[in-house]
Amino acid sequence: MKQALLSKALAFTLCCGVAVSVSAQSTTNRVPVRQADHIAAIVNQELVTAFEVEQRLARVREEAARARQTLPEEAELRKQVLELLIEERAILSFARDSGVKIEEPELDRAVASVAAQNQLTMAQLRERLRREGLDYTRFRNNLRDQMMIERVREREVQSRIKISDAEIDAAIERQRQQAAAQPEIDIAQILVTVPEGASDAVVAERRAKAEAAMARVKAGEAFATVAREVSEDANRERGGQIGMRPASRLPDVFVNAVANLKAGDVAPTLLRTGAGFHILKVVERKYGGALQVTQTHARHILLRPSAQVPAEVAVRRLAEFRQQIESGKTSFEALARANSEDGSAPLGGDLGWTSPGSFVPEFEEAMNRLPLMGISEPVTSRFGVHLIQVLERRVVNVDPKQLREQARNALREQKFDDAYNEWVRELRARAYVELREAPQQP
Repeated sequence: MKQALLSKALAFTLCCGVAVSVSAQSTTNRVPVRQADHIAAIVNQELVTAFEVEQRLARVREEAARARQTLPEEAELRKQVLELLIEERAILSFARDSGVKIEEPELDRAVASVAAQNQLTMAQLRERLRREGLDYTRFRNNLRDQMMIERVREREVQSRIKISDAEIDAAIERQRQQAAAQPEIDIAQILVTVPEGASDAVVAERRAKAEAAMARVKAGEAFATVAREVSEDANRERGGQIGMRPASRLPDVFVNAVANLKAGDVAPTLLRTGAGFHILKVVERKYGGALQVTQTHARHILLRPSAQVPAEVAVRRLAEFRQQIESGKTSFEALARANSEDGSAPLGGDLGWTSPGSFVPEFEEAMNRLPLMGISEPVTSRFGVHLIQVLERRVVNVDPKQLREQARNALREQKFDDAYNEWVRELRARAYVELREAPQQP
């Protein structure tokens, strides 16, 4: 079995196009064999060169070093990396045979996005490619192939996932049981932040400020009034109110701190976390909301990593966007319109109102942790890297049809990885693969 790091590398490569150095449309346009290079494998009509294997090995080692993970021995690692490249070629071959097309205007937008993410003009992008020894036409062909792989992957894998009525019924029943056993809580907080690495003197000053706010609340002053004046979180204008959420979607330290409180009670002591000092109040607590869900109105900016824009570049770029928005230099909407690489870009990244289960888990988990108007750190999913902002939340009753669709979406996400791995195994088994040895040196 392949190590988790390598499996992750494959999945991220296929969905985001990370460093897929692939052949162009005709056999005369295959990946060129460089001087002192050789063909490592032929997969259907596609080539894998030894140079590509070395490139991928270097990236896997870099990723392992960043994640502090242990890799297999050199011979085994090389074998696994070659197998990953063979699988990629099998998917690309299938995409070509199935008639997947990327139109020129769409490809033009993708090329322009690569330039923008690297903070380059088109002329500067061409010059950088020239310095790196990559022909501009080949660069476009590689990017086209990456987009084809992503498109066929989503289409084929989604069509394989089957959800039965019995599975949906069971999922809804589990949701009812969980809702009956677990409360929904509306918590308000007053947060006094503590900078990371703060000195003892700063911590003491921050604690004193929080204790003074606590004293005002205990003396009978309205919690919301103190929150608006003192709190340093995104919910201060709402009197510190976070909003009704299932306990499972609140930090465990918050849930534990208010476990024995009833509605209207304030936690008797300060709570210290990595963010700072918190004063917590239970606004409302209710049980058994199985037919109610918290919907979220959010927007995002999506950047899709590629060979020319590695994931770390996309992450860094989105972190810069976040700073620009928070400093007031520009708006989230304007950056989304100019930079986001999905269909929500013309709407300023607006995703509308969505129920739980509408997004992939890593996106939804990050979104659910955000306060109103909060902006996430860059979040990586199988679609790319996202910057997320939550605009509104609301609790709504869910009719049976909506409840079943919500359960279907959640089950589909749970089954995606297994369906994808099965599809790749089948393509690999059907592919013609010829391995080549390195030529003997004279």
